[in-house]
Amino acid sequence: MEGLILLFLVVVVMVFVVPAVALAKASRASRAIEELKQRLLMLEARLHRSSEDAPATPPEIVTQPKPAAPIIPSVSVPPPLPVTAVPPPMPETKPIIPVEEVQMETAPPPARTIDWEQFMGAKMFAWIGGFALFLGVAFFVKYSFEHNLISPELRVAIGFLAGIALVVGGTAVKRKENVVTAQTLCATGILILYAVTFACRSFYHFPFFGLIPTFALMSLITAAAFLLAVRMDALVVAILGIAGGFLTPVLLSTGQDNPLGLFGYIALLDAGLLAVARRKGWTSLPILGAIGTVLMQVTWVGNFFLQGHYFAGNKTLIPMAVFLGFEILFLVAALTTRQSGKLETAVSGAALAVGAFAMLWAFYFFSFTTIGSRPVLLLSYLFLVDAALLGLCIAKKYFAPLIAVVGIAAFIFLGLWTNDYLTQRNLYIALGAYFVFALLHSSLPIAMQRLGKATPPWSVHLFPAATLLLVLLPIFKLATASFLVWPLVLCVDVIALLAAAMTGMLAAVAIVLLLTLVALGAWMLQIPPALTGFSSSLFLLAGFSIFFVATAAWISRRLLQTEKAGEPGNIFGEFAVPANFAVQLPALAATLPFLLLVMATLRLPVANPSPVFGLALLLVVLLLGLTKIFSLDLLACVALGSTILLEYAWHLSHFKNGDAGIPILWYLFFTAVFTVFPFIFHRLFARKSIVWASAALAAPLHFYLVYDVFRTTHPNSGMLGLVPAAFAVPSLLGLAALLRFTPKDSRARNAQLALFGGAALFFITLIFLVQFNRQWITLGWALEGAALCWLFHRVPHPGLRIAGIALLLISFARLVCNPAVLAYHPRAATPIFNWYLYTYGIVAICLFVAAKLLAPPRNLVLNKNAPPLLNSLGAILAFVLLNIEIADYFTKPGAYELTFHFSGNFARDMSYSIAWALFALLLLIIGIRKRNKAARYASLALLGFVLLKLFFHDLSQLQQLYRIAALIVVAIIAILASFLYQRFLGQTEKSGTQ
Repeated sequence: MEGLILLFLVVVVMVFVVPAVALAKASRASRAIEELKQRLLMLEARLHRSSEDAPATPPEIVTQPKPAAPIIPSVSVPPPLPVTAVPPPMPETKPIIPVEEVQMETAPPPARTIDWEQFMGAKMFAWIGGFALFLGVAFFVKYSFEHNLISPELRVAIGFLAGIALVVGGTAVKRKENVVTAQTLCATGILILYAVTFACRSFYHFPFFGLIPTFALMSLITAAAFLLAVRMDALVVAILGIAGGFLTPVLLSTGQDNPLGLFGYIALLDAGLLAVARRKGWTSLPILGAIGTVLMQVTWVGNFFLQGHYFAGNKTLIPMAVFLGFEILFLVAALTTRQSGKLETAVSGAALAVGAFAMLWAFYFFSFTTIGSRPVLLLSYLFLVDAALLGLCIAKKYFAPLIAVVGIAAFIFLGLWTNDYLTQRNLYIALGAYFVFALLHSSLPIAMQRLGKATPPWSVHLFPAATLLLVLLPIFKLATASFLVWPLVLCVDVIALLAAAMTGMLAAVAIVLLLTLVALGAWMLQIPPALTGFSSSLFLLAGFSIFFVATAAWISRRLLQTEKAGEPGNIFGEFAVPANFAVQLPALAATLPFLLLVMATLRLPVANPSPVFGLALLLVVLLLGLTKIFSLDLLACVALGSTILLEYAWHLSHFKNGDAGIPILWYLFFTAVFTVFPFIFHRLFARKSIVWASAALAAPLHFYLVYDVFRTTHPNSGMLGLVPAAFAVPSLLGLAALLRFTPKDSRARNAQLALFGGAALFFITLIFLVQFNRQWITLGWALEGAALCWLFHRVPHPGLRIAGIALLLISFARLVCNPAVLAYHPRAATPIFNWYLYTYGIVAICLFVAAKLLAPPRNLVLNKNAPPLLNSLGAILAFVLLNIEIADYFTKPGAYELTFHFSGNFARDMSYSIAWALFALLLLIIGIRKRNKAARYASLALLGFVLLKLFFHDLSQLQQLYRIAALIVVAIIAILASFLYQRFLGQTEKSGTQ
């Protein structure tokens, strides 16, 4: 076994150490060559500049030599004339040629290349030589072993001497030209010392080499390796020291458990390698140290955790202290490393890896019931590990995105622990842990903002919401959760509010609000039918509602102060717009408690609505107060809608005949509150319309509740029409007050008058609907539609016109498309003057009146011309009434319903034909008079149909005399129509042409 371990060490050296050393040395030699090249270029440039600075050679002046005197023969000549002296020629000078300035451009550093010749000759051969020396010593030792040439003691002594000699020799030849050789000798010596020490312990079992002396000796060799690495700048020696240091406890293991000694040694080894890494800037050492530390932890847990029962009793503190201690060791190293660059990143990455494994060990501890049932111990360990990781992420900006990951891991652990180990006994510990973790993670954005660190991811602001999700687990898991859950929820809400206010992430408040009310809803679902705890639930709901409404009001005020004056917020607009959020948050804060009340009302047997309606009244007062203080007009409508929903939920579920007094008082009181509110602050709301809409609609929306109470308690009174009459009084009084107090130049005046006027007409029309039935409902709709059109004539608000036309269209459809109308009552004994006449006639008249009231310029409704449509519907309804009256006249006496037949009876057939012809003639007259082509075309079409019916149907069944009379009557009508066309329409067109 020991031989295999020795062979393993040799293979490790060959496969990992030698290539790593080769690459490191090649890189260092390449850098040295590049530095020499740069220095050479700098020297050349400096030499060239010094030559330029020398004085220039003066220009050479070239003089032209004098020409030789010519030889003149001696002859007699006259005396010479006076000669003018000619000045000698100026010497020619060469022009000075300027010397061009040579600019030395610094050449870019060449790409790093490996000098293979240098590498092979200076480094590779040295490493091969060192390794060959190691193998030679090893094989010599092996040979001596096999032939027993040397005693064991002498073998060991030779091994130690060889190792020490190599180390001493390496340090002695440490020069620049022998760096590789020196490092090779030292690395080989360290490796031999490790091997010999291991052999003394495992092969020869010398008495001196017990566990403690051998461990101390190998530790000394490791320390020596680090010192040599620092002194000789030899990374390979440091790597060998790390490998030997981590292999020492493995090689010397006796199978006995000693965690404190083992991990104390590993801690010293990590501290040493971290110090060497910081001294020399070697980035690989921290990473290798973290890997070795984690592997040692995993190995120890796999061999001794279960065997040593570290999951029981106080022994659990040992592994927790070990894992947490290594995380703190690497964290301190990362925080104290001031050098920015690769070394800082490497140390920080190593610290993050060790911390992540410490978090994973918490999940491993969680799997043991004996540890999971001790929440103080387990959650304290988790908190310390979590805090250390968060400190690292805050200190190093590039780890800021991992803050959310760390928090998610911690809260997942809390959720798993709550699901598996939460009991009534440890609930308070769990709640305290929830609060501590919520405070830790929620304060991170504030701390990072104050320290000027990197901006945390938006997901960091969701940890208060995650805490509220944890709170839901005890509520659903335990049969009776403690009331102390709610102080925790309130504290978490306050933390979330402060964090959102200081960091600007206001959307987190809405999420926390929603989850808080979900928790309240889950609490209410646990209330038994006996309503045990219902009052305390309402108290909680009231408290949290006041808190959140006040919070929403404060946030809205801040948003409205910071935002520039512009368009008001839209409650249904985009959530990210501050003006919209200023309205949406208070609406959400008040609406969600109403929804909880509705849920509780539908689920629980709440016979007396006073507690529920009392809390609703408190919320209404809060919302109306916000409406008045911050001018958030939509909140009044939100309050009205929420109150109506709650009242109808209770009324439809729990109202009984014997308990009518209390509900009707609440209904009337809520109606009065909403109706009177804008009148109390009339000056503030005089130029607004939304608040007046809630006031005007309060009575119509509450009408059915009050009417149903009276109808249930007095079913046979016969005076139920007094209920809408009584409701009409406040609307009429409000209309009168608005006419008196609202300024006439106010833009909202028409809208206010339209709302209260429409409500008053609605109740006046309801008098017919309530007091009567069947066709009176249709009549009421038609009359109200015409009345709204009339009111629009006085108060030009487009909503009145649209509502009036809609009611008229519904009335028309009910009479024309609903055959059951004809069976509402038995046929009257008096023909023609019966209920058909006033029902269809009044509706038709309402259509014609509305068309008249909506004459231009009031005729456009949704960009469509309304009067032609109304006139057409009125004409169709009048034509239907004409046919109904003819059918009623000729129906057999005593028949309950009308019968329509168009053959078999001469008088009836001729009545249809003549009546249709006269109706067509009337349409023609109206079309000519009103210059309406549609009416004229309709009359012509109807008259043509009558002629076809006369010739092809009626004449075939008539006797000779009656046939002649029918032809004469129809002929007179046709001639009259022709005369009218020629007489009036021709003149009109001619005058129009002229």
